[in-house]
Amino acid sequence: MPFSKTKSTKRFSFGINRNSTAKKAGSNSLTIATQGDYGRYSGSTSSITMTVKEAQALRNFLNESLPVPSIDSSVDGAGSIDV
Repeated sequence: MPFSKTKSTKRFSFGINRNSTAKKAGSNSLTIATQGDYGRYSGSTSSITMTVKEAQALRNFLNESLPVPSIDSSVDGAGSIDV
């Protein structure tokens, strides 16, 4: 079943395409592209495309390297963030 999703920020555009039944190269991929008109990226765009398996390795690396701050909700009920 085909799946496609995109997300854009001021500097980057992200896209993922998955098709669990397709066996053709490139049918399961993640693309990260720069937006052409933003600061130092102005004038041209660059992009990188990787397989979903490579994207999962990247996700694991980022999750290990950029931990999510834990929230302690026991402080005044409002919560504090430990970094």
